[in-house]
Amino acid sequence: MRATPLIPDPVHRDLKRYAAKRGLTMSEAATEMIRKGLANRSKATQPPSLPSFNMGRMLVDVADRDALCDVLDAERDARLYGRKEKR
Repeated sequence: MRATPLIPDPVHRDLKRYAAKRGLTMSEAATEMIRKGLANRSKATQPPSLPSFNMGRMLVDVADRDALCDVLDAERDARLYGRKEKR
Protein backbone atom coordinates (compact mmCIF):
# COMPACT_ATOMS: atom_id res chain seq x y z
CA MET A 1 0.00 0.00 0.00
CA ARG A 2 1.25 3.46 -0.78
CA ALA A 3 0.90 6.37 1.59
CA THR A 4 2.34 9.86 1.68
CA PRO A 5 3.01 10.81 5.29
CA LEU A 6 3.95 14.34 6.25
CA ILE A 7 7.12 13.98 8.29
CA PRO A 8 8.60 16.95 10.17
CA ASP A 9 12.14 17.89 9.08
CA PRO A 10 13.91 16.78 12.29
CA VAL A 11 12.19 13.38 12.17
CA HIS A 12 13.00 13.05 8.45
CA ARG A 13 16.69 13.72 9.15
CA ASP A 14 16.71 11.11 11.93
CA LEU A 15 14.96 8.57 9.72
CA LYS A 16 17.37 9.25 6.85
CA ARG A 17 20.36 8.81 9.20
CA TYR A 18 18.85 5.59 10.59
CA ALA A 19 18.28 4.20 7.08
CA ALA A 20 21.82 5.07 5.94
CA LYS A 21 23.43 3.41 8.99
CA ARG A 22 21.54 0.18 8.33
CA GLY A 23 21.69 0.21 4.52
CA LEU A 24 17.92 0.51 4.21
CA THR A 25 15.71 2.58 1.97
CA MET A 26 13.66 5.31 3.59
CA SER A 27 10.52 3.20 3.07
CA GLU A 28 12.10 0.16 4.72
CA ALA A 29 13.35 2.25 7.64
CA ALA A 30 9.96 3.93 8.09
CA THR A 31 8.19 0.55 7.96
CA GLU A 32 10.60 -0.88 10.54
CA MET A 33 10.08 2.08 12.88
CA ILE A 34 6.29 1.92 12.53
CA ARG A 35 6.28 -1.82 13.24
CA LYS A 36 8.48 -1.34 16.30
CA GLY A 37 6.25 1.44 17.53
CA LEU A 38 3.11 -0.61 17.07
CA ALA A 39 4.66 -3.66 18.73
CA ASN A 40 5.84 -1.67 21.76
CA ARG A 41 2.65 0.25 22.44
CA SER A 42 1.12 -0.62 25.75
CA LYS A 43 -2.33 -2.02 25.99
CA ALA A 44 -4.99 0.36 27.20
CA THR A 45 -4.96 0.43 30.96
CA GLN A 46 -7.73 1.40 33.28
CA PRO A 47 -7.42 4.86 34.75
CA PRO A 48 -6.32 4.91 38.37
CA SER A 49 -9.14 4.68 40.87
CA LEU A 50 -9.98 7.81 42.79
CA PRO A 51 -10.30 7.78 46.56
CA SER A 52 -13.77 7.53 48.03
CA PHE A 53 -14.95 8.51 51.46
CA ASN A 54 -17.86 7.50 53.65
CA MET A 55 -19.48 10.83 54.49
CA GLY A 56 -22.36 9.31 56.45
CA ARG A 57 -25.99 9.45 55.45
CA MET A 58 -27.21 12.17 53.13
CA LEU A 59 -28.84 15.07 54.95
CA VAL A 60 -30.62 16.38 51.87
CA ASP A 61 -31.71 14.85 48.57
CA VAL A 62 -29.52 16.65 46.04
CA ALA A 63 -32.03 15.80 43.31
CA ASP A 64 -34.61 17.97 45.13
CA ARG A 65 -33.52 21.44 44.05
CA ASP A 66 -35.80 23.31 46.47
CA ALA A 67 -34.63 21.29 49.48
CA LEU A 68 -31.01 21.76 48.46
CA CYS A 69 -31.48 25.53 48.08
CA ASP A 70 -33.14 25.69 51.51
CA VAL A 71 -30.16 23.97 53.14
CA LEU A 72 -27.61 26.12 51.30
CA ASP A 73 -29.53 29.32 52.07
CA ALA A 74 -29.75 28.38 55.76
CA GLU A 75 -25.99 27.72 55.87
CA ARG A 76 -25.29 31.04 54.14
CA ASP A 77 -27.59 32.93 56.50
CA ALA A 78 -25.97 31.31 59.52
CA ARG A 79 -22.55 32.28 58.24
CA LEU A 80 -23.49 35.84 57.35
CA TYR A 81 -26.02 36.70 60.03
CA GLY A 82 -25.17 34.25 62.80
CA ARG A 83 -28.56 32.57 62.74
CA LYS A 84 -30.43 29.88 60.93
CA GLU A 85 -33.59 30.81 59.14
CA LYS A 86 -36.26 28.22 58.63
CA ARG A 87 -38.56 28.39 55.67
